Amino acid sequence: MRPGGIVLALWVVLGAATGQQPSLPTITDKAFMEECVRLHNDYRSKVQPEASNMRYMTWDAALARTARAWARECVFEHNVYLTERYQCHPNFTSVGENIWIGSVQAFSVAGAIKLWYDEVAFYIFNVHKCSKVCGHYLQVVWDYSYKIGCAVTPCNKVGGIRNAANFVCNYAPR
Repeated sequence: MRPGGIVLALWVVLGAATGQQPSLPTITDKAFMEECVRLHNDYRSKVQPEASNMRYMTWDAALARTARAWARECVFEHNVYLTERYQCHPNFTSVGENIWIGSVQAFSVAGAIKLWYDEVAFYIFNVHKCSKVCGHYLQVVWDYSYKIGCAVTPCNKVGGIRNAANFVCNYAPR
């Protein structure tokens, strides 16, 4: 065996022994950005009754940076600056937010966004109220929002979960 092969084999063994976590996508990862936008637009297209003025979501780097900064705080609560004008984005006075936490191994963009969308079961369209929690669903499909930026960061512990992934999506306008 060549010396380089020994180093690679040792790295694989040590990585497994130390419980090295799977890597999480960055806010500049093109596939991550495209998946976030595509899934949001897919769910928005399924709204019933059909929206007459649904805007198409596109990626916003400033929203992604805000999402990353907040996700790095490793707290399971909304960004305290969301309601302050221009604090979370240079051009939008209001920013919405959805948060998902879970183990790094359990994280998937599709799984997190589906959980938010599945709150549709608790939304009563005729009276525009929720029978349980449905605010995450409403933010995903809010017709007035058209910009999104998401980020996922590793956290030692958040919301009682060790080795967690903290996934945050910010929306504008709120």
